[in-house]
Amino acid sequence: MATQVKRHPERGRYDRETIDAILDDGFLCHLGFVVDDQPYVIPTLHARVGDVLYLHGSPASRMLQTLGSGAPVCVTVTHLDGIVLAKSVFNHSVNYRSAVVLGTPRKVEGEEKVRALEAIVEHIAPGRWAEARQPSEKELRTTEVVAIALDEASAKIRTGPPIESPGDAELDVESGVIPIRLVRG
Repeated sequence: MATQVKRHPERGRYDRETIDAILDDGFLCHLGFVVDDQPYVIPTLHARVGDVLYLHGSPASRMLQTLGSGAPVCVTVTHLDGIVLAKSVFNHSVNYRSAVVLGTPRKVEGEEKVRALEAIVEHIAPGRWAEARQPSEKELRTTEVVAIALDEASAKIRTGPPIESPGDAELDVESGVIPIRLVRG
């Protein structure tokens, strides 16, 4: 499995419930792809519906042109849950949840495209699809949507307090976790 966690394998998770929760809790994903041997990583919005991850953008963008051609991609979603301060700077860390999805996107058309756009809007602002004006035919033509099957995915999670080096317990330095939350304003 290409998404198998190598460094700190004890932090790896492969069950869909964990992966889906990380994808669903995130608003922003980062999409990695290669064009002419040059790697790119672009942030974009996403939505998961069942076993499919949907992404959208302008058909004129390098990202969507590449995705529409069926090039392999890597999608990541990461949540920063806390800053982990240890007594030694070497042992500082972060608590996080991340998901990695590898796949080959397919272009989405017709009613599936409209439903995918609805899912993306509803993921970001629940209830908004019904409140706002629906996309026109021109707007639909100028928006590309791709789908990536969630066949190859994994999660990596770090939780807990700092891991202190032997002998550091006596140091007069505060340590612990500073929680981080994303809150709608």
